[in-house]
Amino acid sequence: MPLIRIEQVSKIFYEAKGNLLSLDNVSFGIEDTEFLAIIGPSGCGKSTILRMIAGLEFPTKGHIYFQDKPIKGPIPGVSMVFQNFALLPWKTAKDNVLIALDTKAMSRQEKEETAQALLKKLGLDGFENNYPSELSGGMKQRVGIARALAVAPDVLLLDEPFSSLDEVTARELRKETLRIWNDRTAHPDTFVIVTHLVEEAVLMADRVLVMAPRPGRMIGEVKIDIPRPRFEYVRSSLFFEHVDRIEDILEKAGIEDIEHV
Repeated sequence: MPLIRIEQVSKIFYEAKGNLLSLDNVSFGIEDTEFLAIIGPSGCGKSTILRMIAGLEFPTKGHIYFQDKPIKGPIPGVSMVFQNFALLPWKTAKDNVLIALDTKAMSRQEKEETAQALLKKLGLDGFENNYPSELSGGMKQRVGIARALAVAPDVLLLDEPFSSLDEVTARELRKETLRIWNDRTAHPDTFVIVTHLVEEAVLMADRVLVMAPRPGRMIGEVKIDIPRPRFEYVRSSLFFEHVDRIEDILEKAGIEDIEHV
């Protein structure tokens, strides 16, 4: 039984200018300890799927299950990292992480120690009292990741987390994200990343789901059979064979606005 099940999910956004069918009859599963990537052009509903798994949006039709229970709202077992960092500008880096621990049955000291340890783990030791305006984009996203990890979730959702960063910083954070996923001594073990970069999906994921827009629907799946760690393979023929398989699916659907690293 998959850890997460998406069953015949459709999503309609009701707007003044007319109803928008964002997703149409989408079904797939996410296995425990899997690193799954969802790729597709803008407007295909990738982020909407993540928000529904996180319990921040709800299907118009169909069902989503986590550990065989329907998702009816935000749950402790699932955390999300946002594209735009989503930090509170009036709070320090540490206080932004502490927000995630507000409802935890922990002492104030335990919460402080947890936040401090996560910031240190993500290379932000010495920046815990800095405000977001005093941090670089990469630092802000590290705070966002630390906040998502604070509740020790089973699943980490990543909504185009590196798209607003320069390539050098993005590369560093991809490595850091994979290091966290590979660490089986702590949660989370299951990652889902939404991206529009084919190479990023091939680099990070065990499996890539390919989507087409208007309305959003699944059009293909590619398993990534490349040994880990993969950074040494990024210029290999094996790597580009997988890139080509994904691009073939996109091209057959008439999709051209997919970017490359």
